[in-house]
Parts: sequence; C-alpha cells; structure tokens
Amino acid sequence: MTPPAVQPDPSSLPDPTGSPELSDLLATARVVSLPMTTRFRGITAREALLVEGTAGWSEFSPFVEYADAEAAAWLAATIDFGWASPTLTSSPTAILRDRIPVNATVPAVAADQAAGILARFPGCRTAKVKVADVGQSLAEDVARVRAVRDALGPDGRIRVDANGLWNVDEAEHAIHALAAFDLEYVEQPCATIEELVEIRKRTKYMGVPIAADESVRKASDPLAVAKARAADLIVIKAQPLGGIRAALRVIADAGLPAVVSSALDTSVGLSMGAYLAAALPDLDYDCGLGTAALLAADVTGEPLLPENGSISVRRVVPDAELLTRYAADPERREWWLARLTRCFRLLAQSA
Repeated sequence: MTPPAVQPDPSSLPDPTGSPELSDLLATARVVSLPMTTRFRGITAREALLVEGTAGWSEFSPFVEYADAEAAAWLAATIDFGWASPTLTSSPTAILRDRIPVNATVPAVAADQAAGILARFPGCRTAKVKVADVGQSLAEDVARVRAVRDALGPDGRIRVDANGLWNVDEAEHAIHALAAFDLEYVEQPCATIEELVEIRKRTKYMGVPIAADESVRKASDPLAVAKARAADLIVIKAQPLGGIRAALRVIADAGLPAVVSSALDTSVGLSMGAYLAAALPDLDYDCGLGTAALLAADVTGEPLLPENGSISVRRVVPDAELLTRYAADPERREWWLARLTRCFRLLAQSA
C-alpha cells in the first residue's frame, strides 16, 4: 500500500473575499451543450452552466439526474472558485506546481477501439478503464483492459473503475481476472462501505489496492471510508465536495493518498481540479483531469488537453463565439437557471 501523503493545512488557505448574490450568478450565466467523441456515462453531450465571478470563470455542472440537495455542493464549489480571493490561485504556499500529470480515460468501448481513444491522450502513461458497464460481460472488460495493456506496454499503469456496479462476489471474481494486467488499483468496485471493507479483505492477497470515489463524494460523511478502513486511497473531485478548500479538508482528515479527478467538466471546471491538485504537496498518482480529450468541442480555443501527459494549471476564459455556438437550447437553458436558483436557495438556508 502507498503510504499516506502529507497534506496541507486547509486553515492556511485564504477565505473568500465575498459571496455573490443570486443576481450576480444569473447575470453572467451561460449554459452550453458540448458534443462528446464517445458515449460516456450514457450521454453523448455534456451540459454545463458557466458563470464569471470576481476571481474568474467557474462552472456548475452536476449531472442532470442529481437531486438539488446533492447539486448544491457543486454550486458551493462554483462560488468558491469564481469568487474566492485571487491569492487562492497565485499564492506560492498553495500552488506547488504549474503542470499536473493526468491519466487517459477509456470508456466502456469495444476492445478494438481502445487504442484509438488512448491516442487522444498524448504522453499519458496511465489509463483509467471503465468496467462493469450495464449490459456488458466480464469477458468484454478483460478484452478492453488487455487491449489497453497492449497499447501502453509493460511500463504503463492501468486502473479500472466499476462505479460500484459489482456485488462482492462479482468484484472478487473480476479483480482476480483483471489482476493479470498489473492493475494500479480498482476504483469503487462495490457500492457500499461495508462491501468495500469485505472486498478489500478478500483481495488483499492479490496486492491490488482499492480506491473509493462515490463512497466519498456522494456520502453524507466523506470520511466514513477512511474511518472504516474500506479503501487504500480516495478519489477526490472538487465540485461534488463543495470546492477546493472543502476537498483539501477531506484529504487532510482522511489521511489517505488522494487521486484528484473530474466529472467530465469543461476546461473551466477542469481548471478547478488542476488548482486543487496543484495545492497538494504529494501527487502519488496521475490525476483524472484529462477528460477534455473526450469532448468533441469545448468552451475555449485553448482547452486543457493533455500535452506530454499533463495539463497546465491556469484559469480558463471561455471564448464568446464558442459559448454562442454551443449554447444549449432555450428550454435547457431555463432548466439550468431554475436549478441554479433552487440550489442557491438551499445554500442560503444552510448558511
């Protein structure tokens, strides 16, 4: 197991200089629908709402099926990044690197498509492979992972993500079948913390670490995984956890190595994740922040695409022409604005 990394003290980070009113968010809100290169999470277009704050552009993009109570944390992150003190993104004590190593992401595609997808991530030596997709077999997962191993060669790193779709017996069988490909770790093999505890015990002899994602970002207590010793590492996403400061607190309190990842964000949202990764003193794992390569379009002419296996740490400013070209239709725009309004009111009630 990788030893826990030393994490920063979140109290040393600056606090926001002021929170916006709802009218401030609505005044600059732009809703986009970006086509994807490959179907992913059951979608072929990624919708997101962008706002311009006093510190720069920020993103609100919880997946459409998420309820308002969960989506409100994403809005807290939007406000944190858009209206935070500028020193959050310029302080030399908080920002420790200007580039972030990232992994390639391979959706649950046919094995013969894997190499083509990896080619969209130039220089990446780590690949995250989706497995356990509904309607697919373990044999298909094995074939996909084998194709990725063949493409990366023996020195490449492979992690697989089941999104909690296996039960414990299925997970044990699948990890045994996939361990031959020298897995870096298995992400969220089962849905519950109790199942993660059990599968971690059952597979310990294989030497394949267990990572928790949904059990952190979708949990009422994001530290429950660490308390239960249900995982060897945690996957951290800034938006679902309420922003950079909140994510840093979770990492510090969990005391486990962290992999900073994204949720199919636009380059604006990816920049939030990049700043989070830049604030960690140790990056033991490549970050899941290269997913702009899965988008067929973005909101900027200078997207945060992987170059030589990494992305830059910088604020992203959308291009007006691209915001217009990929604007969501009026019905979807109104849906997002109504959602933002409801989530803002939830945050106000809990303040």
